[in-house]
Amino acid sequence: MKTINLLNYAQDGWYQASANLAEVRSAVSGEVIATTGSRGLDFKAMLDHARKVGGPALRRMTFHDRAWMLKDLGNAIMARKEELYELNYETGATRTDGWIDIEGGAGTLFSFSSKGRRELPNQRVLIDGQMEMLSKGGTFVGQHVFTSLQGVAVHINAFNFPVWGMLEKLGPTILAGVPAIVKPASATGYLAEAAFRIMIEANILPPGALQLIMGSTGDLLDHLTLQDVVSFTGSAQTAMKLQTHPVIARESVRFIAERDSLNASILGPDAGPGTPEFDLFVKEVVREMTVKAGQKCTAIRRAMAAAEHIDAVEEAIAARLAKVRIGDPRQEGVTMGALASRDQLRSVREAVAELSKSARIVAGDPDASPVEGNGSFIEPILLRSDDPWGSPAVHDVEPFGPVSTIMPYRDLDDAIALANRGMGSLALSLFTFDPRVAEDFVLGSGAYHGRMMILDRTSGKESTGHGSPLPVLVHGGPGRAGGGEEMGGVRGVTHYMQRTALQGSPALLSGIVKQWLPGAPKPEGEVHPFRKRISELEVGYTLKTASRTVTIEDIEHFAHFTGDTFYAHMDEEAAKASPIFEGRVAHGYLILSFAAGLFVEPAPGPVLANTGLENLRFQTPLYPGDSMRVELTVKSKSVRDEEKGEVRWAVYIFNQEDEAVASYDLLTMNQP
Repeated sequence: MKTINLLNYAQDGWYQASANLAEVRSAVSGEVIATTGSRGLDFKAMLDHARKVGGPALRRMTFHDRAWMLKDLGNAIMARKEELYELNYETGATRTDGWIDIEGGAGTLFSFSSKGRRELPNQRVLIDGQMEMLSKGGTFVGQHVFTSLQGVAVHINAFNFPVWGMLEKLGPTILAGVPAIVKPASATGYLAEAAFRIMIEANILPPGALQLIMGSTGDLLDHLTLQDVVSFTGSAQTAMKLQTHPVIARESVRFIAERDSLNASILGPDAGPGTPEFDLFVKEVVREMTVKAGQKCTAIRRAMAAAEHIDAVEEAIAARLAKVRIGDPRQEGVTMGALASRDQLRSVREAVAELSKSARIVAGDPDASPVEGNGSFIEPILLRSDDPWGSPAVHDVEPFGPVSTIMPYRDLDDAIALANRGMGSLALSLFTFDPRVAEDFVLGSGAYHGRMMILDRTSGKESTGHGSPLPVLVHGGPGRAGGGEEMGGVRGVTHYMQRTALQGSPALLSGIVKQWLPGAPKPEGEVHPFRKRISELEVGYTLKTASRTVTIEDIEHFAHFTGDTFYAHMDEEAAKASPIFEGRVAHGYLILSFAAGLFVEPAPGPVLANTGLENLRFQTPLYPGDSMRVELTVKSKSVRDEEKGEVRWAVYIFNQEDEAVASYDLLTMNQP
């Protein structure tokens, strides 16, 4: 193929490095396929452009505006995915590997887009938790909120997932309203640059929102501030170098790291040969060794089984590995491609040599060349350590390739201790059908692992696997794994925002967060709120209903009609004997039903449907002869699309003494 001249994208324009271009070679053929470099870029100007142009443009948008952009970016990637698949082969990855990277990356954008529109307000401020009362009279309150950082997110990505690795960081960053500068790894940077180019050519993001560095970052880090974030994926050595940069330390720059990890998979003591869990374990270890040729930060590096089952485990894994077909990933039937580069091949061989000093190779030959030519191919290597406590290398050396070490444990406590010996990992998997084993393992080992998959015969078919990070779950881990977290849905978004405790009157704070807070004004009007479209509704607008008396006949009819004859509603003596009630009380659901009858306006539209009820609390019993009334307040509103949106109503039910009987949030779908 023709050599690609990779370009940087800075200040909304494409720029070629002025000198010192580096050659990038195909993992399959060893031929030069690209040149790359960043010499000549003004890194300070790039940061300034992001802060002064991209940041303000993103912050003017609501969460929903940004979420729709993410969906459009994902669609742009999917529309031109075949271009990316063709380049993907040069990285040594199969079509299946590429699906994880390319379509998995687009899927991550879709996920963040969906969560942004469903879980975040169509506003620019995100409320964090409930309002806090700070005064007796309720005129001085507190509310935690998140607002967008006013700096830049610097994304430094690894070579193994050039598309997904870029998009899994961009999703929460853009949704948070923060511009990004992306720095891909050089070995597979041509694939990252192609995906980046697709997004730029789609003309979806505002100017300054996204920039690209295809080489050294130069003095970029020297110009960071307290408003900036560095998100890094790569080796522990590089992470430490970055994290200890004097500017990052001085300015307290947020640093999110995801780095080397000695992930473990454990076959439970109950899961011997012949059990479904045994078969699932063997299949998963082999899959994690061979997908992406084992170049996954979540791959299984240490596979553990009870001592009495370790021989069977070795035999079963070796048998499956023998069926792996290695070769050019373009060829039909190939199940494992090449490592990303010759440098990576040398690194893996060196790691295997180190491991071999205290463990023995039981499958594969690290020095063999399974494919002729100058590609970066290697056989899957399975090692065995019969004395895992006497073999420190198996817990300290990570061979970033198709390599795993099996080892025995004495009992469950020993397995937990061995798993924790990795000193922090991104992912752990446990294969067991025994809930007690699962509970003990989570309690004993949870603090050492960012994610734990507990797999059995029930979930095996639908499981996404040990090594699959998901956008709705946090991706990161303690200790050796870097101590950071990425993704995790809204949790990931808040990594790029600042939590601030606001203090003031309910009215002022309501105006800031665009949500009615208890104690804020509740203006009334002559028009029933159900007759108003979302655009016509004012946050705080309130309907106060007439009262209705609840009779003993109402309670008995409701009990017999619904079948809910709980003693507190039907047995006077038993109800009085309760430490809670003074006698028979109205059903909670009767109260809710009567409340709806008091506030509902029955004519069609603008309210389309009742979609839910949240945060329900029953506070004061309602006795026969008591009356009830409702205050229905517009708490927040959000337009979803041209046809509908959501209104959240604060519903308070009071008795004749103005005591709160019940409260809840009502959700309705409304016309915009």
